[in-house]
Amino acid sequence: MSIYKTETHAFRECWIEYILNLQQEICAGLEKIDGKAHFITDDWERAEGRGGGGKTRVITNGEVFEKGGVNSSVVYGKVSDKMRKQLGLDGEKWFACGLSLVIHPFNPFVPTVHANWRYFELYDENDNVIDQWFGGGSDLTPYYLFEEDAVHFHQTFKNAMQPFGEDLYPKYKKWCDEYFTNVHRENEMRGIGGVFYDHLKPSPDMDLEQLFQFQQANGNSFLNAYLPIVEKRKSYPFAPENKYWQEIRRGRYVEFNLIHDRGTLFGLKTNGRTESILMSLPPTVRFDYNYQPKEESEEAKLLEACKHPREWI
Repeated sequence: MSIYKTETHAFRECWIEYILNLQQEICAGLEKIDGKAHFITDDWERAEGRGGGGKTRVITNGEVFEKGGVNSSVVYGKVSDKMRKQLGLDGEKWFACGLSLVIHPFNPFVPTVHANWRYFELYDENDNVIDQWFGGGSDLTPYYLFEEDAVHFHQTFKNAMQPFGEDLYPKYKKWCDEYFTNVHRENEMRGIGGVFYDHLKPSPDMDLEQLFQFQQANGNSFLNAYLPIVEKRKSYPFAPENKYWQEIRRGRYVEFNLIHDRGTLFGLKTNGRTESILMSLPPTVRFDYNYQPKEESEEAKLLEACKHPREWI
């Protein structure tokens, strides 16, 4: 019988090992395409006796990437009253491990990208697992719309999910469109989506090992989904007005992360490391009052795609 089904701590160790290896692989791939900057590493532990820590890896002022972070964390603790009330956790102890990344390129023709893959366990007073689930996904936030880039990004993750079920990509693509939306701005998406899923629990349709394989398939597809787009767009010439528009759209990114993003809220409500949590915010943004792009401009084309989700493949 598999250790994954009988020993939760053995499974946890396998997941932690995968996340740390994936972090290293992604950072190496991003450094190679940037060609100038390197990730710095900040190992940290949770303060005041709270359990666990993480590895924050940050890249700045590169040839391609203006700011980015690829963070891993392994954290655990007792379920607090605040967590019971605000997060609906009904247990005594919890464990979470995951990788979260956000990359903000300098060139406005290269899209921002986000990805996250995580695993969570909830325990009773005797350390028995009473609940467990996976979550994750990746989404693309372009500032100028190249339809072939959107198709490539979506197709890569569809191909990763296909062996696990024909219905998964359409379902998780729709979930992503709905989740990464600034509902306070008349349901305007922050980008052109990707895939997103949460609370994937072992079931007769997909057991714990299969869910792990599903996560690996998605995580291992990230560089293939993103780097070809970066390579194609990183040398595009741009003007100050293109950079201006990029910063306007970055403002929408900030709004979503601070108002709606569950990962950000979970980190802050569990006394997570603020610097690592807010790593996702871009270095420069604009919040112009009621800014509207010119009709039929390339900027307006992008905005239209954010307001009306499309089927890219």
